[in-house]
Amino acid sequence: MSFRLRPILFTSLLLIASPAAARLEDEQFWLQINSTVPVNDQFRVTLEQIGRIGDRQNGLYETEVGVLFRYRLSKHIELGGGYRHVNAFNGNRASDEDRFRQHIIGTWGPVLVRFRVDDRLNPRGNEIGFRIRPLVRVNQKLNNRGLSAFVMHETFYLANTTDWGQRRGFERMRNAVGLNVPVSKRINADIGYLNQYRFARFGAQAQMAHALSIQLNINLPRLRLGK
Repeated sequence: MSFRLRPILFTSLLLIASPAAARLEDEQFWLQINSTVPVNDQFRVTLEQIGRIGDRQNGLYETEVGVLFRYRLSKHIELGGGYRHVNAFNGNRASDEDRFRQHIIGTWGPVLVRFRVDDRLNPRGNEIGFRIRPLVRVNQKLNNRGLSAFVMHETFYLANTTDWGQRRGFERMRNAVGLNVPVSKRINADIGYLNQYRFARFGAQAQMAHALSIQLNINLPRLRLGK
């Protein structure tokens, strides 16, 4: 085994190790398509589409459609903000939801750190639920043709309690390991295993999802404004 691969494989084992107390488990498939249009060297717009399928929810249980505006502040720092609409289906008892988002991303070599805040609007109540989502991702280049491996960890912290049901505290975490695969000149795909663990809170059972996750990233030509 290459010495360079040992740290990323060891980290993978740590990230996907989830608490043994999970009582409800599910096998799922997650698909996300991101289409990014550069406006200039600093500013980009990304359109996002997400679909999630699960056994316990009897098929498609969630879709998300959104837009993200991204600004490259410096070589290492990106600012972003946008909107997503979330729809629930089949066995998913959650309400449809509107979300406004803000984030800051720092990238240093193979390490990416993101701090995101979701502003959640739910039809069951008038209060805004704030959710904090720090994320860390480490990439490892595998060859000179664009193939790389990655590990990722994300924590979900609910910052307040709302009248529609959000309860303050640590709510879930996501851990993933996989490959970033070049598909064509303008398309690459993250393909991997994602483990989502929802903590047992307020009398509810803990839940664990094992997901095959595919994220297609489509980089479109620069938007030409005017002549």
